[in-house]
Amino acid sequence: MRDCPSADLPSLPEGFRPKLAISACLVGEEVRYNGGHKVSRFCTGVLGEHMDFVPVCPEVAVGLGVPREPIRLVGDPERPQARGSVHASLDVTAPLIRYGEKMASSLEDICGYIFMHKSPSCGLERVKVYREDGVTLPGTGRGLYAQAFCAARPDLPVEEDGRLCDPVLRENFLVRVYAYAQWQLLLATGLTKGRLLAFHARYKYQLMANHPQQYKALGRLLGSMGRAEVDEIAPRYFSQLMAALRRCATRGTHANVLQHIAGYLRSSLDSPGRQEVAQLISQYRQGMVPLVVPLTLLKHLFRLHPHPYIRDQVYLQPHPEALSLRNAI
Repeated sequence: MRDCPSADLPSLPEGFRPKLAISACLVGEEVRYNGGHKVSRFCTGVLGEHMDFVPVCPEVAVGLGVPREPIRLVGDPERPQARGSVHASLDVTAPLIRYGEKMASSLEDICGYIFMHKSPSCGLERVKVYREDGVTLPGTGRGLYAQAFCAARPDLPVEEDGRLCDPVLRENFLVRVYAYAQWQLLLATGLTKGRLLAFHARYKYQLMANHPQQYKALGRLLGSMGRAEVDEIAPRYFSQLMAALRRCATRGTHANVLQHIAGYLRSSLDSPGRQEVAQLISQYRQGMVPLVVPLTLLKHLFRLHPHPYIRDQVYLQPHPEALSLRNAI
């Protein structure tokens, strides 16, 4: 797709704080079955500096007390029930599903959700499922509240607290959170064909890092758009965009993007300068330096040799620099 002007595309204000829903136990609320919590220092200490949390505990919300009898998933891993681990007559399957659907519609202004891992209500994957006699089944399930919530909000960035310990998954999640926030701002300020094309142009290199094939597919989708089709195409575009961004970028795809971006400096640098850039990109590809090293050099060079198209690229700063997410990938 050709370079596209900004078309007065709105940008998130400086200091913008996305709102994230989060399992209440992860921010230190004592809502677990044993009266304790599972506070995440990364969430409260690092993310909390840059975003606002909406704590949610579905088990308390559906009437289970603190402390309480633990619940577990029982039956078919594809369609389990949430039952008491001591008293099988305790069944909160329907209430958890209803609450997930309710919160999916009421939490309209969130840009992401961090769930408690392995929870029978909130776990996104690998939640144990049991037979009626208490023996663990070979398959795994998904927390019933999380399943209902995510089914109703398939485009919303979601992640488990445990997976945020992985630097690549952590960075990927925050890329999606800020992309979601940027899209919500675009919708709130007025969607036009020009703005949609400009949005896609700004995400060109981020998409090429995450899913190069899908970048081309989205370009073809937008290329087929007529003037009256913006409202029809936009939701399809955004769903496919968020699906593409869920794929984690690799050193290889990052290196390819860095080379593309460096190409805009070709006429501005002498031979030693071009060699320095190429060497750092090669060192990154080989795992010798983190992504922040070649990126820092490129940002410096573009401050000396500005280019309007590169200036607008989300890839260069998809999340606050203070989070230092690219220092570890």
